[in-house]
Amino acid sequence: MTTIDGGAAATRGGIAAVLAKAVTMADAVPQWPLQLLARLVIALVFWQSGRTKVDGFMLKDSTFFLFQDEFRLPFIPPVPAAYMATIAEHVFPVLLVIGLASRLSAAALLGMTLVIQTFVYPDAYVTHGLWAVALLYIILNGPGRLSLDHLIRRRHMG
Repeated sequence: MTTIDGGAAATRGGIAAVLAKAVTMADAVPQWPLQLLARLVIALVFWQSGRTKVDGFMLKDSTFFLFQDEFRLPFIPPVPAAYMATIAEHVFPVLLVIGLASRLSAAALLGMTLVIQTFVYPDAYVTHGLWAVALLYIILNGPGRLSLDHLIRRRHMG
């Protein structure tokens, strides 16, 4: 009986050692590639949406139609909402890509995501949940080494 119990304990100990080694290896992976990927992917989502709303530098008539007849935000009139959303979808993604004001940009896009989820497309919670995860990751962990925020922080904060 001791060999069976001893063998089970050794197996559990072996599995625990393998898991501990795997966790140690995972902890050693640098975060900056994931931070960069999160910034680029979510920026692309919002940038592409913004590009569908404009023709050159002008908002399309269809954009105003969307905000008036489909989106119908409860607290913002359609015309200002169309301009605000379109500007946000162009400015914040660029800031995320270059890594400038990254946490603020991610927070603004998270706010947009929450508005979209709540008032525009409430059934798209899986998509919006994925966006929220990427944006929260940026807010909580910062933009990473490959960002202007990192360079500014290193230069001015030591």
